[in-house]
Order: sequence, then C-alpha cells, then structure tokens
Amino acid sequence: MARKRVRVVTKRDVIPDLIKALEELNKYSVEIGIFASDDSFYAMIANVHEFGITIRAKGKALTIPTAEAKGRKASEIPGLFQPKGKNILAVQDGDKLITMFILVKSVTIPERSFVRSTFDEKNDDWVKFVEGQLQQIVDLKIKGKTLYERLGALIAADIQDKITTLKSPANAKLTIENKGSSNPLVDTGGLRARVTWRVVKQV
Repeated sequence: MARKRVRVVTKRDVIPDLIKALEELNKYSVEIGIFASDDSFYAMIANVHEFGITIRAKGKALTIPTAEAKGRKASEIPGLFQPKGKNILAVQDGDKLITMFILVKSVTIPERSFVRSTFDEKNDDWVKFVEGQLQQIVDLKIKGKTLYERLGALIAADIQDKITTLKSPANAKLTIENKGSSNPLVDTGGLRARVTWRVVKQV
C-alpha cells in the first residue's frame, strides 16, 4: 500500500504568535485564597480554621457566650454575676438562673483545612484542565493570562464548595446552638464569599 503524503499549508507564519503566547505564561501567576488586603478579619478567620488554634485566657477566664446572650457582651447584660462554685456568668430570673456565658481557661478550635485539602483532592483535575487550556493556547484561541484567569476561577469555586460541604470536625454543641447550624465553616456565608483569586504579573 502506497504511502499518502499530507501537505500542510498555512496562510501566514504563526510561529512568532505561538512563541509570544507561550512566553506570556511566564509573565503571570495566579493567587487564590482570602486576602488580608481585602478583608483582614476574614483572612484571620480563614487562617484559624485552616491550621487550628488554641486560645488561652489572658485573665481569669474566657467568656463563651450562650444563645441566651443574644450577641451581647458581658458588660451589656445587667445583673450578670458568677454563682458560687460555678464556671458560668448568669442572671437571676425568679427562682432559676439563666446562663449567659461559660467560663473556661482555654478554647481549642480544631484544624478544618479547606484550602490545602482542596489542593490535595483536586490537583489532578486541575492539571487536566490546564492541559486542555494549553492546547487552546497552541491553537492561538486564548492568551496565557486567560488560562490563569480560568484556572483561578475554577480553584476558587472548588474551595468554596469545600467550605459548604465540609462536615468534620463538627462544631461543639454550644457553637451549634449559637449559630443555629451544624456546618463548621458556614455561619453568615462571609468566609465562603471571600474566597477569590487574582492574576498577578511577575516582576
């Protein structure tokens, strides 16, 4: 069987454009997370959950609010006192006590990684995504910066999904009562909403 020759004809030399497109990949990178420059409070919250932390009282004790405190500080609740022999702050209501705060020496917030764990779980998927995007660069359909923008959006969405679905370690019973929810990383949705990405130019 005779070999069939294939002749490829291009209307113009695309090599310079291809080199330029590939070189652009080295000019940018993508950063994903919760940036302190956008919101330092949520950046701190993210760091606490990602790595865990033990908070110790500087004074006699930490005051952990119950649902009865309704978001108020101890100084904002009249008649608040510590019953003898009890590690609580309460108010008297007739013959009964209403506990407003639990007094503890320390509180440990366990590690609930949602950034590193997502990278571990999704890395192979992201590699396949990038391979497909590189083919589009070779075909001169997109630019290098566009690849990073798409990758950033994908990773941020995966991290947000992790925040929504993470169930362990579970919240403490008191935390669940205060939040009205058992999802350990979701209260108002502020943490999830602040997961974002940005394409930065290399200097």
